[in-house]
Amino acid sequence: MADYDVVVVGAGNAGMTASAAMAQKGLKVLLLEKHNIPGGCGTSFCRGRFEFEVALHQLSGIGTAENPGPLQMMLRDLGVFEDLEFVEIPELFRVVMPGTIDVRLETNKEQVMAELQGHFPKEKEGIEKFFDLCYAFSTQMLSVFYFNDPDATREKYPILYEYAFKTSQEVIDAHFSDPLLKAVISVYWGYLGLPPNRLSFAYLAILYFSFIEFKAFHVKGGSQAMSNAIVNKFLSHGGEVRFNCGAQKILVGSDGVNGVVTEHGEEISTRYVVSNASPVATYLQLLDPEHVPDQVHTEMRGRSLSMSGFTLYMGLDCEPGDVGIEDSTSFVMSNTETGDKVYDQMQQLRVEDDLMVLSCYNIADPDFSPKGTSQVSLVTLKFGEPWLRLPPTDYFREKYLSADNMLRTLEKVYPDIRDRIEELEVGTPLTHMRYLGHPAGSIYGFQQQMKDSLFFQPGGESPIKGLYFASGWAGDPGFQPTLEAGKAAAKSVLKELGA
Repeated sequence: MADYDVVVVGAGNAGMTASAAMAQKGLKVLLLEKHNIPGGCGTSFCRGRFEFEVALHQLSGIGTAENPGPLQMMLRDLGVFEDLEFVEIPELFRVVMPGTIDVRLETNKEQVMAELQGHFPKEKEGIEKFFDLCYAFSTQMLSVFYFNDPDATREKYPILYEYAFKTSQEVIDAHFSDPLLKAVISVYWGYLGLPPNRLSFAYLAILYFSFIEFKAFHVKGGSQAMSNAIVNKFLSHGGEVRFNCGAQKILVGSDGVNGVVTEHGEEISTRYVVSNASPVATYLQLLDPEHVPDQVHTEMRGRSLSMSGFTLYMGLDCEPGDVGIEDSTSFVMSNTETGDKVYDQMQQLRVEDDLMVLSCYNIADPDFSPKGTSQVSLVTLKFGEPWLRLPPTDYFREKYLSADNMLRTLEKVYPDIRDRIEELEVGTPLTHMRYLGHPAGSIYGFQQQMKDSLFFQPGGESPIKGLYFASGWAGDPGFQPTLEAGKAAAKSVLKELGA
């Protein structure tokens, strides 16, 4: 008899939810995590008197009591929702280009359209048509992919079929003429990792629809609180978790998976493994080459690693309003570029005039940091490759030059913010690579180019019997998608076992 029904490698969002969902159904599950805390991107770290949120900006899919979102329903099924406190974020986001435009949008479709129409009166009709299209497209997409309509025909879902393979830029260009409006309306690409000319319209549409209809939320205590709650629920169902204990190898026999070897050399027998690690690490590091089919290498050669992040974690010695911060989420633009120039810029080492997003957690949750202080993060996207080529002797110089450039841009919006920084930690793509174990520090898994968008996702199954994947690498990136990916992987294993 196997030691465990399932071994889950990695306690990131998907690994945790997969573990909890399987243990809830009575399976004997072991969760291995190389870090000393659960969560992956859903963690925190302490500097001075601040506990910094690592990655979560706005949580989607929660919804309200009257209009529950898909993530709320999933967390309720796991018995986790009641263990957490969610705070609704009233605004969608602020977009500011110093000296050019300053727009504040709320989680209300009519307000969003009216606000944009007030700034761009000549584009009034296009704005209305664009958001009507986002809603119509998202509604049809959810009917097909979430509610699994078996009768998904072109005649029944004409808008889905017409726009499924269009880029965001194509749709934006068809509705608007003003370059500034195009840049403002497309800033959500910063949550998805690809500029509009490479990003499927489906992602942009569903983001607007989800955040407006199901609202944006903050988790009291941050994403670490959610990670702790999920793991605690897993433990309450009899699951076992080992921290500071990563997987070193997945053992495969003639009939598929038959075990795992930990980094401490212990061999554990199991017939099922759910990998929360990247497919790159799983196939190239955890499996012996002879067990990896040629088709895997062919498929991975056709994919590209996503970009990573460059992040400033800041603890301020004042309330947000003291430096002019009034919004939970603010996109700061320096130009109206939305095409290949943006993509090329992300491949450059130094941060210059890149799009940035500022998150202030105290706006929604005044208790998120010590009384009289505030916690903010400032993020831009950068590929990891230039940082991997950087000589170690130049690392800190380049790291702080880019951080200084970001602060200089931010000071154009919040002039006094630098003087109120009490704690500052800077995370580069190499930081993300070290803590997440992702190649080149990729934070979105593989790039979601049009050919790799949600309509072509490989899903969580692998060609190796008994091996499943659960992460943003096997589906879509982001907190909601990865939490849901874990539940989907658990469902696959439970179905295979007839549980």
